[in-house]
Amino acid sequence: MASNTATLVNLPSGGKICTTIPDILYLPELIFGGLVWILVACTLVVPQNPQGWVMFVSVFCFVMTFIWTMVFACGGHNNRSSWAAADFIYHFIAAFFYLSASVALAKVTLEAKDKSNFKNYQLDISAVVFSYVATLLYFIHTILSAIRWKSF
Repeated sequence: MASNTATLVNLPSGGKICTTIPDILYLPELIFGGLVWILVACTLVVPQNPQGWVMFVSVFCFVMTFIWTMVFACGGHNNRSSWAAADFIYHFIAAFFYLSASVALAKVTLEAKDKSNFKNYQLDISAVVFSYVATLLYFIHTILSAIRWKSF
């Protein structure tokens, strides 16, 4: 006979955030977001508007992900479903922001192929690659957070 009891999903706290899905993605999100931030900051900023958006997105997501990680690590979420929903919403917004920044950065990089020196071009290509990796990480985290939130 099948049991009709639902399993309770707990939000991790402390060191468990380094071992549970999707929370294990916090560290790679921080690493790749930080790399985007550093690489865009190292390049010649022409044109300013798209790369300014990329800098805003990378700094905003880096800081917010770090704060979000600390909230979960310190147990400030009190294991409530509203935190699971907030986790999903934050990662959805971050994935959307990173996708828009990645597309803008790729467009600027393609246009600057013949105009900039080769070193800046290489830094921009690296930033584009890391930006798309960060986008993918945030997108995967969004999907997994949605699944966790719905099963809460």
